[in-house]
Amino acid sequence: MGERTRIGVIMGSVREGRLCDRVTAWVVRSLQGMEQLSVQVIDPVQFGIGGGRPKGVFAKDLSKQLAGMDGFIVITPEYNHSFPAALKELIDSAYDEWQTKPVGFVSYGGISGGIRAVEQLRQVFAELHTVTLRDSVALPDIWSRFDDSGELIDAGRTDSSLRKMVQRLRWWAAATRSARSVAPYDEAV
Repeated sequence: MGERTRIGVIMGSVREGRLCDRVTAWVVRSLQGMEQLSVQVIDPVQFGIGGGRPKGVFAKDLSKQLAGMDGFIVITPEYNHSFPAALKELIDSAYDEWQTKPVGFVSYGGISGGIRAVEQLRQVFAELHTVTLRDSVALPDIWSRFDDSGELIDAGRTDSSLRKMVQRLRWWAAATRSARSVAPYDEAV
């Protein structure tokens, strides 16, 4: 068997009563049965983003978590046609830790399902030398997508989109991990 793929699931919202908790729980449940996959949730709240924790403390802890991942799934809402400031702060708190790692997106919101936020995030992650996946998952009309117990309603097509994205994320994670083991990225100048 191959090496486990370590995926950081990054929560993009810090708002009280955020729907991000529900979407993240669905993503984590969906990934639990996948072989050779290790999932770790990275919540900006735990690092004091938007909460007043000293930057040096949370940046060091966050840097360590990000460095230990092979790839990421960013879960983001769309606020005013963009992504949340807390997510940008989390992203900007690291640099080298992102490089050469794949990033997939699960977005949610109103009629667009968060795709405008994802398009802007692709530009941010390109500057960080990541590989963003074409495949993503968008959850439009998020307020009607989950039942009272937190389960996704009519999940079939959405589940298959998530599985496809994760399989491609794993492929890129293995390819970039292998490339980094052959030659450090910062030597490619």
